[in-house]
Amino acid sequence: MAVTTSDKRATFRKLHEGGCFIIPNPFDVGSAKALQHLGFKALASTSAGFAWTIGKADNQVTLDDVCTHLAAMCAAVDLPVNADFEGGFAHEPAQVGANVARGVSTGVAGLSIEDSTGDAAKPLYERAVAIERIRAARAAIDADNSGVLLTGRCEAFLWGLTDLDLVIDRLKAYSEAGADCLYAPGIKTRKQISAVVKAVHPKPVNLLIGASGLSLGEAAELGVRRISVGGSLARAAWGGFMRAASEMAGKGTFTELANGYSGGELNKMFR
Repeated sequence: MAVTTSDKRATFRKLHEGGCFIIPNPFDVGSAKALQHLGFKALASTSAGFAWTIGKADNQVTLDDVCTHLAAMCAAVDLPVNADFEGGFAHEPAQVGANVARGVSTGVAGLSIEDSTGDAAKPLYERAVAIERIRAARAAIDADNSGVLLTGRCEAFLWGLTDLDLVIDRLKAYSEAGADCLYAPGIKTRKQISAVVKAVHPKPVNLLIGASGLSLGEAAELGVRRISVGGSLARAAWGGFMRAASEMAGKGTFTELANGYSGGELNKMFR
């Protein structure tokens, strides 16, 4: 029997109640199916990884692009899918809410909203505006009792604003505004991670594993609830592709092709 969207959303919420799990980031339907085959419990989209599959840079995709992508991934797997919904594809809170409602309609089990503006001169939205954007997303999710889990993201560290007090203040405010899960990509030391976990407790924290060097078990000991890898799997796939293609273009040789995954195994996985 097919797993319903409602079932996926209930499963996703349950995963956030205790323990620590890896939520890897596929970049297309094939990679999503492969990760399901490997036994992961949930998946998360990656804005960068998806953008590269359609020949665009990160943060250059449209709302239409993303919603089509999310709907395809949700339909392809029986696992809950969390949407990297960037900044909601709008500045004003009301439009963020309208776009979130559209994102929810794709069948996702979770959805994140960032507080970055994309402007290096003023990288984060004003605190009050950022909070209203989370409130608008929360209202859109709750409008039809969808049960979608909302993640509030503070992007400060990714923009070189390494003030942990600022990050914690914002994450706590996003929690109060309705975020179910909190996320500060870019934090990496045990001290930083522990401080964020303690500050927003009992709400769960997502960790972008990045350069922290932590294992699943070590992150769990710090109180992290879920671990994502962002565009890393997509970069790994592109790494193999570019090495092989560059060898062919530059040397006229083909040795890198021997490192490819078995076509027979891929066919068996996708039957």
